[in-house]
Amino acid sequence: MTEIVVLILLAVLVGWAIYHSVKKSKQGGGCCPEHEKTVKRTVVQDRNRSHYPFQITLDIGGMTCENCARKVENALNALDGVWAKVDIASHKASVLSKTQPDQKQLARCVLDAGYVVTAQTMK
Repeated sequence: MTEIVVLILLAVLVGWAIYHSVKKSKQGGGCCPEHEKTVKRTVVQDRNRSHYPFQITLDIGGMTCENCARKVENALNALDGVWAKVDIASHKASVLSKTQPDQKQLARCVLDAGYVVTAQTMK
């Protein structure tokens, strides 16, 4: 009888572990809060580089995973006339703009996404 109780408890424990592992894998995991969903990448409609004569590189602090990079990229791409790509390995955002970029607006946009611009370089 004791063995049956132990086997049932073991089965419940294994089931609980599997359930939470699957649940966490669907939530984004990594450095982001446990219950934060993975952010889907926003696709910029105008992807013709010739329409973006201005370029600025932003060094961004606070990003630790691809989900962080997507948040920053989506925030920048939500700005009108901006096409941004963020590289988590270098912690940099390459921002193309149709008009002269407002560096303060870009920094505010990144800050609103939860990160900080540590340096900006116009090209």
